[in-house]
Amino acid sequence: MTPARAAPLQVAALLAALALAAGCGQSKTPKVDPAAERAAATERAKQGPFGTQVQAVEAAKAMEADVNKKAQDAVDKMEKDAK
Repeated sequence: MTPARAAPLQVAALLAALALAAGCGQSKTPKVDPAAERAAATERAKQGPFGTQVQAVEAAKAMEADVNKKAQDAVDKMEKDAK
């Protein structure tokens, strides 16, 4: 290889090494509260094209919690009456 051809290759190799070294640093992650981000995403989803489905899922979860509470109360009452 002639010196004229070797110089551009050396420069290209050097630039590639510098680019690789620059990319190896620590990435700075934003400090975000996962719970707050989840709540904000849910609110955005309610306004989006699938808003009715998101609201229906939330209503079903609330209904599930209510039914579970009533069932637990009924079991507790039966256990208390059995004693």
